[in-house]
Amino acid sequence: MTNIIYRNPAVLAKQAMTLDHISHGRLELGIGATSKGDPSHRMTGVSEWDNRERVGRFREVIEIVDLMLRNRVTSYQGRYYSVNEAILKPACIQKPRPPLVIASIGEKTLKLAARYADTWNTYAGWNLSPQQTTDFLRHHNELLDAFCNEIGRDPSEITRSLLVGLTHDTPFASLQAFYDYVGRMHEVGMTEFILYYDLIGGSKNKFLDRDMLERVATEAIPVIKGKG
Repeated sequence: MTNIIYRNPAVLAKQAMTLDHISHGRLELGIGATSKGDPSHRMTGVSEWDNRERVGRFREVIEIVDLMLRNRVTSYQGRYYSVNEAILKPACIQKPRPPLVIASIGEKTLKLAARYADTWNTYAGWNLSPQQTTDFLRHHNELLDAFCNEIGRDPSEITRSLLVGLTHDTPFASLQAFYDYVGRMHEVGMTEFILYYDLIGGSKNKFLDRDMLERVATEAIPVIKGKG
């Protein structure tokens, strides 16, 4: 997953093509718009954008990357970004392009996910209660379905991905808690879960020890996969 602050979209598309070849066609390219107050602005010297500009830039980045990964030559003129006869050679291994993972939490960016995403990724929000998390994800899955229907796209084409660990759920308290959490999230539409070992303590529900991480990986995940 990459943040749009860091890279020009044409450069990102070329880097993605290279990674698609290095990985022998296994690349999934994640793109996120980040949010207000992201320290990446300060660290890179890029002025902070208001929400309207951030969404506008996000849209243009996605459109340019999508076009360049599909075509040998691309020209695009937007408000924030432009490319002039940008060449992508060799072409990507994956056709029509590597899958795009679009991060979204608001309705405007969710519409972009409906149009362009192979996978929609969300983190639901910070510090939500278990019920708030469930309600949020149910509502946003329904919105994504509706936005897909508006443009004539089959909603089932989009994988629903959740970044786990930023709400007040406790999926890592035990293996049973993990099973219960995944089951509850799956019921409201989520089909993929991103877990991470938080070394800096920013996550509310980080793996508190390596043993739990290993148990989830070696015991819980194979059971869940076995159930389909």
